[in-house]
Amino acid sequence: MIDMTVVELSRWQFAATAMYHFIFVPLTIGLSVMMAIMESVYVMTGRDVWRKATLFWGTLFGVNFAMGVATGVVMEFQFGMNWSYYSHYVGDVFGAPLAIEGLMAFFLEASFIGLFFFGWDRLSKVGHLAVTWLVALGANFSALWILIANGWMQNPVGSKFNPDTMRMEVTDFVAVLFNPVAQAKFVHTVSAGYVCGAVFIFAISCLFLVRGKHVELAKRSMVVAASFGLASALSVVVLGDESGYIATEHQKMKIAAMEASYHTEPAPAPWTIFAIPGPDGGAPSFSIQVPWVGGLITTRSLNEELPGIDELVEHAQTRIRSGMVAYDALQDIRADGSNAEARAAFDEHWADLGYGLLLKRYREDVGNATDAEIAQAAADTVPGVWPLFWTFRIMMGLGFFFIGFFALWFYRASRGWLETNKPLLWFSVFLLPLPWIAIESGWFIAEFGRQPWVVEGVLPTFYAASGLSFWDLVISLSFFVTLYSVLLVIMIMLMVKIIKAGPQDKLFAEDEGDDADFVVAALPATPANKELGS
Repeated sequence: MIDMTVVELSRWQFAATAMYHFIFVPLTIGLSVMMAIMESVYVMTGRDVWRKATLFWGTLFGVNFAMGVATGVVMEFQFGMNWSYYSHYVGDVFGAPLAIEGLMAFFLEASFIGLFFFGWDRLSKVGHLAVTWLVALGANFSALWILIANGWMQNPVGSKFNPDTMRMEVTDFVAVLFNPVAQAKFVHTVSAGYVCGAVFIFAISCLFLVRGKHVELAKRSMVVAASFGLASALSVVVLGDESGYIATEHQKMKIAAMEASYHTEPAPAPWTIFAIPGPDGGAPSFSIQVPWVGGLITTRSLNEELPGIDELVEHAQTRIRSGMVAYDALQDIRADGSNAEARAAFDEHWADLGYGLLLKRYREDVGNATDAEIAQAAADTVPGVWPLFWTFRIMMGLGFFFIGFFALWFYRASRGWLETNKPLLWFSVFLLPLPWIAIESGWFIAEFGRQPWVVEGVLPTFYAASGLSFWDLVISLSFFVTLYSVLLVIMIMLMVKIIKAGPQDKLFAEDEGDDADFVVAALPATPANKELGS
């Protein structure tokens, strides 16, 4: 029988490392593009303030990038350590985008980031600008391939289970690349990263203004951040709507859980603004709804129903029974590979094999499952409704808030009112954590909402975990959480020092005696550091 404590600890460990890692990813994506925009302005205008801005934000980008690499590598090792059966079962499909990400995107970004820091006095202005844009391109390419892999987990297209190798294998790599779920997730996630970068630059620039430091650089950075942030915030909401529409087609249970919709609503379905769970944590006992809006958002029509949780559970029972047939046929094929009748049965029912595997939580001989066990396995297809319900509303509310926030500042920037309202500037400074709250909420919805599947409809999460012991996971989870927390504190302290030091004229100073380069930009202006810089 499956040890669910081990499975839950494995999930907690991957969730902890993934959520820590995703603190750094969106800021890397956002800063990379914005510093490329600022350097483009510098090359076009020749004004040194834009060069200083690129240097300053680029230094913060470099610190964040290093932390993202350190936390991201650990995640990939976990596929073999904590999720070994997952790696065996779907590695043929999932491994390809990860390999391409490393070869095409990460190497591109990692190679040119060195030229970005060391090439200011060795490359022409246009040459260095090209390097900066290649760094930004690498960051976005990296997100693309990771989200192609993750999108396949949400909607496993272009692949089929091979009963002879006992694993999923690619049948159409083009379908994997152009998976509509992956494409929608990519543009939505990247836009959220742009918003994160814009809020980061804007908040720090506001801090400079209220303290009367680096005013010219702060004003210009705020103009870029307000313009870029407004466009990005609008695209986040629009592309998030597209992502939800696609999920309605491929992940109906996730959408029903996000809306706390236990029963199929007549078309067009309403949208629930607020709801209170029932006494048993089930269907809402009280709700405030807006007519028609739910149907328009999820189905983009006025005549399509939005399936409810109860009806989807009944449908899951049908698929579980079909999966039982596929599982029994698979056992017959393993016993006799030439059994044509078993292969025919498997080919007819293989798409529901994953639903049959849900029964493995309750018994080894899946083909003999009772009606009660089938009903319980079908009930397991419902993710946590109320965490999804409220997390989605937090994310959506923040998305619309950022539109209003950047629209206000875009208007003020167009009027030259950037430093006329200090309370508003301080308010903007304290908004700095909000994009991370929205982004982490989005990832929680995407991954928690897919449960109980690690690959939607193909492989249950509990079936994908390695057979590690309880103490193996407790020790490793404690170690990672402690280590990542320490690293996060160190990174924040380092960024605070860089911000306090402010913009520098140069990242590197050349020593005439031995042509050596010394990093001086990120150091506080102490007498010892000034001596080092000289």
